[in-house]
Amino acid sequence: MITEIDLSEIGAPLMQRQISFGKSQIFLREYTKREGLKLFSWRFARRARTHNKVGRTISLGIGYSKDELGDEFHRAKTIDLPTNITMDIYRCCLMLFHKFYAGKTVRSILVTLSNIEDEVNQQLSLFEVDNEKRRKLGFVMDGIRSRYGSKAILRAVSYTPAGTAL
Repeated sequence: MITEIDLSEIGAPLMQRQISFGKSQIFLREYTKREGLKLFSWRFARRARTHNKVGRTISLGIGYSKDELGDEFHRAKTIDLPTNITMDIYRCCLMLFHKFYAGKTVRSILVTLSNIEDEVNQQLSLFEVDNEKRRKLGFVMDGIRSRYGSKAILRAVSYTPAGTAL
């Protein structure tokens, strides 16, 4: 039997670098269909941009209502070009949602961006001509939110009765 002794200090971080960015949210009420995905706060992509990081693996977890036996699913997709663009992450999550959603009532959601690397190492694509424009748009929106508050720019769905941002 091999015994291993951990000599690290109590409370010291286990890893020195960020391994993922993510957010989970338990909704105040239950949602049907894809409402929950639209209402989810996508602010973790802002944190990735702030740290000049991009990720290749996008994970989606959906928790269903306890009334429907509390079932859930977690799936991930690794993409060719790493990203921190909110709408790229959203589209990937939407694809995962459509593929694995069981038609039950949604109560919670978890989205993570992992397989992290520095943004400066990002390979440009010849086939996505507006990628740089969309990347810059994310930074502009982050700047507005930093200066005027997180509610300065919201998606239209946030102003509906089902919205959670306000």
